[in-house]
Amino acid sequence: PAKRSTISSSSTPKNLPKASSERPGGAVFFFELAFLFMVGSVGGWVIELFFRRFFSIRKWINPGFLNGPYLPMYGFGALLLYGACFIPLPRWALVLLLFVSLTLLEYITGLIFIKGMKIKLWDYSSQWGNIQGIICPLFSVLWGVIAAGFVYLLFDPLHTAAVWARGSVWMIFFIGAFLGIFFVDVCISFNVSLKIRKVAVQLKEAVHYEELKASINEWRASRRQKRRFLFPFAGASLFDAVSEWAEKQKERIRGLSKRKKDGPDEKNGQDQQ
Repeated sequence: PAKRSTISSSSTPKNLPKASSERPGGAVFFFELAFLFMVGSVGGWVIELFFRRFFSIRKWINPGFLNGPYLPMYGFGALLLYGACFIPLPRWALVLLLFVSLTLLEYITGLIFIKGMKIKLWDYSSQWGNIQGIICPLFSVLWGVIAAGFVYLLFDPLHTAAVWARGSVWMIFFIGAFLGIFFVDVCISFNVSLKIRKVAVQLKEAVHYEELKASINEWRASRRQKRRFLFPFAGASLFDAVSEWAEKQKERIRGLSKRKKDGPDEKNGQDQQ
């Protein structure tokens, strides 16, 4: 019998399943998605780690909400990218769709943490065109670049790897171990975040999560204690740490306001001279 025709590779990724009957069963398909979630989470963590070291706060700091080397937002982003590649659209249209979808995912994630947990995982307030400090044009463009790279370059090898992973006993075992550690970490981190939220509500201010981590490590360094890359909040008084961080923020804001106020006066004084 004649083979079924496939969609042209010029418009969509190459290795799309030819028919829905070729899709794997539920359990097998779960491990395929879990593999992609794991790769996206760990890969995103690596990207954010180096971004913070060389471009953002210029320190080695464990990025994100959890303790381990993974960022769930990137994991869900990888699933979104992967699933979108099965939509029968031209590649350029997929990139535009994902450009909007990833920006929306970032906005919803940031809003949930700020409104629900009183925690800022990132802050784009200094970026032009930002909305509530959660999204901004610059990083939306970067999401678009990532989407283009995935659609044009990464989908085919990742699809091949995911199909291999769902058929490998050892990889299934590894994925299961990863998910077990991940969910334990989620429980631990959620418990910490509830304590931070309690203090943040009293102070009436959302806490910048990574600035708080850095502040605690500076506190440890001042007392000649070992800095913690993993489990940064262990052994620290969260109430004292958050209160100290908030006071530093207020001092910084007062300093900026004073410089802005004194700036015109100093300039006028120089002009008179």
